Amino acid sequence: MVADDVYRITEQIDGVSRVKARLKHRKPGEFREVPMPAIVRESLLMYEAKHGADSDGYLLRTQRSPFWAHTTLQYQWDAVRKRAGIIRKLNPYSLRHYFASNCLSKGIPITDVAEWMGPKNIGMTFRIYRHLMPASIGRAAKALNEGL
Repeated sequence: MVADDVYRITEQIDGVSRVKARLKHRKPGEFREVPMPAIVRESLLMYEAKHGADSDGYLLRTQRSPFWAHTTLQYQWDAVRKRAGIIRKLNPYSLRHYFASNCLSKGIPITDVAEWMGPKNIGMTFRIYRHLMPASIGRAAKALNEGL
């Protein structure tokens, strides 16, 4: 957490070797900063106060590893879904779509959303989420009318 509403992502866990790695599509040392809702910040701080972090700052760890791999996240997600009685087929990746869909439908620029999500280029984000962006042609025509 680098601000009250900003989280910095500096690395990821490689899905095959399960070791820390640089972010995909980023040079060594580069990072992404993403918006962080207040409830997420509060939850992370409460979790840290209760369970602590390791010397590297990781909060979520297992008995065999200092951090969670995607398989651990999927296992925990499935267990929580089951306990909550959620039968709809959702996965952790669904949260990315929720994030992008909400941002774009509220008028957040796609360039910002693409940067936060981290694909190599904006084209992928544009292809997947273009249909969610508010129509701009009508707003452009209105701006031109006002200018004329």
